Amino acid sequence: MPECLGIIGCGRMANAIVKGLGGEKAGFTAILVNDVDQNKALAFSREYGIKTASYEELLLNCSTIILAVKPYQVREVLQAGRGLWHAGQLLISIAAGIKLASIEKATGNQLAVVRVMPNTPCLVGQGIAAVAAGSRAADQDVALVMSIFNCLGTAVRIDEKYMDAVTAVSGSGPAYVFLVVEAFMDAALQIGLDSSLARELVLQTMQGSLQMMAQSGEHPAILRKDVSSPGGTTIAGIRQLEANGLRKAFFDAVEMAYNRSIELSNDN
Repeated sequence: MPECLGIIGCGRMANAIVKGLGGEKAGFTAILVNDVDQNKALAFSREYGIKTASYEELLLNCSTIILAVKPYQVREVLQAGRGLWHAGQLLISIAAGIKLASIEKATGNQLAVVRVMPNTPCLVGQGIAAVAAGSRAADQDVALVMSIFNCLGTAVRIDEKYMDAVTAVSGSGPAYVFLVVEAFMDAALQIGLDSSLARELVLQTMQGSLQMMAQSGEHPAILRKDVSSPGGTTIAGIRQLEANGLRKAFFDAVEMAYNRSIELSNDN
């Protein structure tokens, strides 16, 4: 059974994690939080009824620690913990681009380390998180991490070699979806719908279509063809989307994000 959970960094994702764990705290006896900005840590403490702690206190007392800081802050945070990290701890990193080997080396190769790539829909309990285990992480460590992030949506276990691809798809993906929805809503305004009705129609159409695809198990191409009557309005619209390079735009965007993720990983 897990003991004390420590969270370093009190940003949006840390907020989602604590909120997702709920009042039972997923079996942890206590949750301690720390942030370089003491006001953020105190606000976090007041909102969720958990304790703030110094960096040293958190590292000495917590068996499981979530590193929820920005990637550029990771090296400094890990170096500050030299002499405090100890065998038996589980360190969970949600910092994009920071490889398992780098974290293991910075903590003296004595910790179980698990790397996670969550996405922003975790903030509303609809996220997906990819989980990759380090060389010292046991099955029970991975199971604990999966249980934490399943509270925020869905967790899937992957090999770390896929992490850059995951970053390009599900990590960056919400922004692609928001852009498509924005364009769809603007198009609705262009043909005379007011903004409120355009938003309602587009959001429900997107949500309903995704639910239909999830429940049917059908490939999206089949469902698209079912809607596209010969000579009708839908096929006319599809033709224009294809003519304007929608499919190519997605191929290029995901590939560009993938390559950028590799660049950032190599920098770190």
